[in-house]
Amino acid sequence: MTTVEIREVVPDDANQRLDRWLKRLFPSLNQIKIEKLCRKGEIRINGGRVKPSRRLASGEIVRIPPLYHATPALKKIENTFLKLDVAMIKKSVIYKDNHILVLNKPAGLAVQGGSGQKDRHIDSLIEVLREGDMDKPRLVHRLDKDTSGILLLARDRKTAELLTKSFRSKSVRKIYWALVAGLPPENVGTVRYSLVKQKLSSGNEKMISVPPNEEKAYPDAKRSVTDYVVIEKVSHRATWLGLSPITGRTHQLRSHMAAIGCPIIGDTKYGTRGQVNEGDGWGAQIGGIISRKLHLHARSITFEHPFNKKIIFVEADLPTHMIKAWDTFNWNLKWAPKDPFAIYE
Repeated sequence: MTTVEIREVVPDDANQRLDRWLKRLFPSLNQIKIEKLCRKGEIRINGGRVKPSRRLASGEIVRIPPLYHATPALKKIENTFLKLDVAMIKKSVIYKDNHILVLNKPAGLAVQGGSGQKDRHIDSLIEVLREGDMDKPRLVHRLDKDTSGILLLARDRKTAELLTKSFRSKSVRKIYWALVAGLPPENVGTVRYSLVKQKLSSGNEKMISVPPNEEKAYPDAKRSVTDYVVIEKVSHRATWLGLSPITGRTHQLRSHMAAIGCPIIGDTKYGTRGQVNEGDGWGAQIGGIISRKLHLHARSITFEHPFNKKIIFVEADLPTHMIKAWDTFNWNLKWAPKDPFAIYE
């Protein structure tokens, strides 16, 4: 931008801090530069001087001076990531409109940064999915690093708020597919074990499933509910399950499946050596040529579009290691309807 720009604050941007609003519009504009421009009076609201912390109001007019190097070209953003990662994140988009993006997240890719993740995670890579003056897409829910599949993103702040409300009201329906060791007690069932965080001797944490009759001993345990349905099975050795989390706790599906004696294949955290199940070995492995990767995939999502109110259904293809497992058992993906719980209705 080489000329003065005048922008009107839209209702969706009301109550944002000026500095955060500017950083969203101009990602390479840092805090020091914003403070300097405000101090010199080059950034103004309704003609008056302002501080970076000033809260915006709908309809206000913001004067933005020439920012010769503040608006990065998309190529410059992409150059900060490996070309393979840029191609991967673009290819992962399976639904897109003016308000929403849906990704098919690869297994093994973290959603946000953490220990050892550096900048290779979804929250950083989605910067390349920004278009023009639009916001960087926003996360509205999470998936474990080793879980693949549906990840819903909002393309603006208002959409993020509305989608977050939909998740909280439990009006968003998510279906996961899992390959588990053993066979659940019923073809269709519900696990109602509360979850409490436990510190391990290694320093790591684990979510422990607490049966209803033991909840009094764990006052910090949070109510957690998972519906499951058997889609196909190999005797009592392995089962293809459809899972629907009614609540959205950390590691809920993994802990609940282990608690009923059916840990998810490849789950070394919850399918330990002491796990009682019909599968072989430890770490919820069933041997043979089945991959040791986690076999948990967010298969589909159904929700009401926050603006046009249409029902959106999006389905994500399985990752390669799960496709190979299904082929090994001669399971046909078409055996599962969009809503696998309809099998037993």
